[in-house]
Amino acid sequence: MPVLVSEFDFHLPPELVAQRPIADRAGARMLHLSRAMGSFADRHFRDLPGLLRPDDLLVLNNTRVFPARLFGHRAGVHAQPVSPNNPAAGQHLRGKVEVLLTRQLAEHEWLALVHPGRKIGVGERIFFPADAEGEPLLQAEVVARGTFGERTLRFAPVADFFGVVERIGHVPLPPYIDRPDTEADRERYQTVFARDRGSVAAPTAGLHFTPEIMEAIRARGVETAEVTLHVGLGTFQPLRNDVVEENKLHREAYSISPEAAAAINRAKRAGRRVVAVGTTTVRTLEFCAAQSPEGVIQPGRGDADIFIYPGFRFRVVDALLTNFHLPKSSLLMLVSAFAGRENVLRAYEHAVQERYHFFSYGDCMFVE
Repeated sequence: MPVLVSEFDFHLPPELVAQRPIADRAGARMLHLSRAMGSFADRHFRDLPGLLRPDDLLVLNNTRVFPARLFGHRAGVHAQPVSPNNPAAGQHLRGKVEVLLTRQLAEHEWLALVHPGRKIGVGERIFFPADAEGEPLLQAEVVARGTFGERTLRFAPVADFFGVVERIGHVPLPPYIDRPDTEADRERYQTVFARDRGSVAAPTAGLHFTPEIMEAIRARGVETAEVTLHVGLGTFQPLRNDVVEENKLHREAYSISPEAAAAINRAKRAGRRVVAVGTTTVRTLEFCAAQSPEGVIQPGRGDADIFIYPGFRFRVVDALLTNFHLPKSSLLMLVSAFAGRENVLRAYEHAVQERYHFFSYGDCMFVE
């Protein structure tokens, strides 16, 4: 029988969705779930170093979030060609537009979610000023139209594209955080080990770590390695088919260094645990392992589109730290594939009863 998306539903009171980060990154609660026993215990994230084994390999996603949400205006329908000295010259600006950059396709081209998507067709231009009264600092043309608000944008070349985006962009907080982003989000919606810019959403399990926690983990003898998966459009898109297997996920860019690949392969050969921090790390490792008949991790770059749901055979990951996920989401299915759907839904029911906080700025779960 087919597996239905509805089988991964649970009741979540709206007030348990975390709207802001807690003052202390490492102060989150942590539900400790045993896969073998099906049991769980209430802990705190600070307990994690003591739960790790001295010979574990802890794998982190070092992607860095950039302020990918831009606010601009459409040009008028009969707009004249843009002047190189004044990009808004002759333009009749109208209609506010919200753009979420989700994936870089080429040097000047991006896949994006555009709102209001229905009104914006191929050939339209969008201008992005620093403020409501300012001159446009970026301009883009819509060169292709996708589904559900997706557009391909081609930006006019500027000297420092990412510098401008850092100046005028907004932190792309998930839609379930019902407030505008703040300057504080630029720090807190970012892991302390973030290095490689490219994500439009944080790998949220990593948000709990502090330099002190990392030091305690290494002092215990735990080895660490870093991979990169740039979190993209799939994070914001619901599963649209009722049957789980009929859904597909968007591709996300990943990279694994020779040093990280060697550390992971060395741990697996020695029978040591590989502990993944976050579902993004799981997807990276398991996608790469699936490319080799022996499950060996090869260094390199590529695009991962792996969809993990119950029935999947894990080749690399032995333990998982993860936040609590949306009902009926692909991420909840991934955790269910790792720990068992019944185990996970019972753990989630307990988390709701105990008033854990959910999603990006919420609490976490350690599964082993």
